[in-house]
Amino acid sequence: MPGSEIRYPRKVRIVEVGPRDGLQNESGLVSVEDKLSLIEGLVDAGLTTVEAGSFVSPKWVPQMAGTTQVFERLTRVPGVTYPVLVPNLKGLDLALDSGVKKIAIFAAASESFSQRNINASIAESLSRLRAVAERALSQGLKVRGYVSCALGCPYEGKVQPEEVARIAAELHAMGCDEISLGDTIGIGTPVRVQAMLRVVSACVPLHTLAVHFHDTYGQALANILASLQMGIAVVDSSVAGLGGCPYAPGAGGNVATEDVVYMLHGMEIETGVNLDKLAAVGRNIAARLGRPLASKVAIALAARLPDR
Repeated sequence: MPGSEIRYPRKVRIVEVGPRDGLQNESGLVSVEDKLSLIEGLVDAGLTTVEAGSFVSPKWVPQMAGTTQVFERLTRVPGVTYPVLVPNLKGLDLALDSGVKKIAIFAAASESFSQRNINASIAESLSRLRAVAERALSQGLKVRGYVSCALGCPYEGKVQPEEVARIAAELHAMGCDEISLGDTIGIGTPVRVQAMLRVVSACVPLHTLAVHFHDTYGQALANILASLQMGIAVVDSSVAGLGGCPYAPGAGGNVATEDVVYMLHGMEIETGVNLDKLAAVGRNIAARLGRPLASKVAIALAARLPDR
């Protein structure tokens, strides 16, 4: 039909979450050296936003215990952003001491998930986050917001788009320059994703929104495509498909960055990422962790490598 052609963004910025969201659920500890190698390899592959860690209690997320050491040794490349997740004012103090320039804060669109995840109601969590965001902004930091359970909750089931929009609007009012909508348990489908984005974008400017899909039911790439059709131009992903939420039983890993890049390049959408370099980084971290690749593109590329 005339005039019905879908216009996709010419460029998509990928937010690489492997070093934080990807590693936080691993059973074995990952060394600071391996984390540094992972972050630096991702930057060398062309990624310009790499979530480098989290200043949370190591009691609850042991894998993030070395974030301070990572920032002490990290060679920061001009033009690259290394955000960290910060849950409270204590975490913010650690981030400021480490010279962090951008933090991420998180809230849930599900009351049950909020209670299980941080032992606080949604209202209580938003009150804490306001204090964190206010202080961070006063110190010249940028703040990203996450909304967990944007399409469903492991305890409550379906989450209403209006509740997602309410939480996103709260984060936007706090000063978050970007708000990532997370399908934490990976149950979303394209039609539901677009319905949620319509409601949220009526309350929060579309250009401030990002999407964050887990691939539990194999829908992540389809959901990203549906999001691009709505005008989304920022996508979270994790190299080698690392990840899974420790507070969401059965949740699969994040969508693999390699698969996202392959799809976007096939659509002639610019990412700035070198796929071969990215795939090598994914193979390396998967081998370090002793786990198989979760990226179909990475597996296909590895099969084409010459014998060594």
